[in-house]
Amino acid sequence: MKRRDFLTSAAILPAAAGLAGKVQPVLAQQAPRRGGVMNIVLQPEPPMLMLGINQAAPTQVAAGKIYQGLLTFDFDLNPLPSLAKSWTRSPDGLTYTFKLEENAKWHDGRPFTSADVVFSTQVFLTEVHPRARANFARVDRVETPDAHTVVYTLKEPFGPFLHMFEVSSAPMVPKHIYEGTDFRANPANNTPIGTGPFKFKEWVRGSHIELTRNETYHKPGMPYLDGIRFRFLPDAATRALALERGEVHQSQFDAIEPVEVRRLAALPNLSMTTRGYEFLSPIMWLDINVRAAPLNDKRVRQALLHAIDRNFIQRNIFLGMGKVATGPIASTTKYYDANVPTYPFDPARAQALLDAAGLRRGADGVRARLKALPLPYGEVWQRLAEYTRQALRNVGIELTLESLDVAGWFTRTTNWEYELTWNYLSQFADPALGVSRTYVSTNIRRGVPSSNIMGFANPRVDELFEAAARAVQDADRQRHYSELQRILCDEVPVGWILEMSWPNFVNRKFHDVITTGLGPVETYERAWMEA
Repeated sequence: MKRRDFLTSAAILPAAAGLAGKVQPVLAQQAPRRGGVMNIVLQPEPPMLMLGINQAAPTQVAAGKIYQGLLTFDFDLNPLPSLAKSWTRSPDGLTYTFKLEENAKWHDGRPFTSADVVFSTQVFLTEVHPRARANFARVDRVETPDAHTVVYTLKEPFGPFLHMFEVSSAPMVPKHIYEGTDFRANPANNTPIGTGPFKFKEWVRGSHIELTRNETYHKPGMPYLDGIRFRFLPDAATRALALERGEVHQSQFDAIEPVEVRRLAALPNLSMTTRGYEFLSPIMWLDINVRAAPLNDKRVRQALLHAIDRNFIQRNIFLGMGKVATGPIASTTKYYDANVPTYPFDPARAQALLDAAGLRRGADGVRARLKALPLPYGEVWQRLAEYTRQALRNVGIELTLESLDVAGWFTRTTNWEYELTWNYLSQFADPALGVSRTYVSTNIRRGVPSSNIMGFANPRVDELFEAAARAVQDADRQRHYSELQRILCDEVPVGWILEMSWPNFVNRKFHDVITTGLGPVETYERAWMEA
């Protein structure tokens, strides 16, 4: 595929870029009504519904209505109550006390208690979750004075501790269902039992997941909706048409192709907002298995970035959504530093680096042959893979694309059976929570998604991430994170491409849908539908 094949109508690009700031209009105050089912497109079909094990965006969207964390966060990333109704921190920053909702129950009727919190954070998540082991290793002890109080005492102050308790970082799981079982093989992973406003009803593979109202939800009168149905529509044109016709009422993340954004945003029955990703601030990158030659040479990894025109990707593949990334920390996240080694599009520089690495062109013009796994989330990712193949071919690297379904992609990548792939991971409001897990050597864990699957190890990077997490003063944290960003941008363990910006489309019959910084991952306890 040639570069010009990606070019679209020039009129689309500025319009799409302008939509990035468009937010859902404030609606006139109306009393929420009970009733109605919300149909949400889910692309692709999630591999499972246990959010503690799988962090894929489709899993988060569906499971975020079933499971809950102790806290949620507003658009400015201030904590809000969820399963914890209140919380306090000691003056020395070492002790956090959570008071739990006293009427919360699991969907099977068992009470939610402090024992479930301790089991979730200290046993279950530390075994299966990609970030929890490092996060909760900072806890010295946990006490449960009563069934509705949990007290965490830390080994040293840790500024972002409260941010660890949102639903994707620390979903509460039922101790009575999981204790003593093989966590990854427990049947409840696909028939989940949570505390959230919606209960699992059925999963028809290839068709839909259906949730129904939790009549014993701990917040009186909520949720307002009778249920939510997540529909799997693999074809991009079908997803856009279903949204246009009102057959589905919401899309999120990359469910809608960028080329459709401008047209759908102009429709009177839809509202569009890019709010709701403040907590996540995802960065998309070229994932590089640094164990595999010649990718174990940083000059080759640097050459890959110089060979790829990331501005072209932003303009012509994602049609103005998002911005070019400069490194491991998003510009929307605290402690970002732009003073790092950069990799402008420069094929000549890429070829010089490949020459220096000993990858000379053969008689056929090929320096190296690599294999890549396109991210199986839709057509835009396939186009990104095809563009990358053409861009690397121009500097003498022949790329073979191997297409897999979602389950196969997760299996191959988490078991390190790949050379190149694409991925995007969230920042979770603080580099200690969402960034470090990708680069510290202690998180090289086979079979665990969203971890250091590349196999990157640098002792200084490990030291700096730990020092930054422990530092109390912002100036000290900034100093450590700035040095980290410079080292990582020199080493290029992954090839950072874009800070992602996704459109949320919502049918105007539905209100109070995107209400927090977790956006489409929220519980939707407040969402309601007009008569």
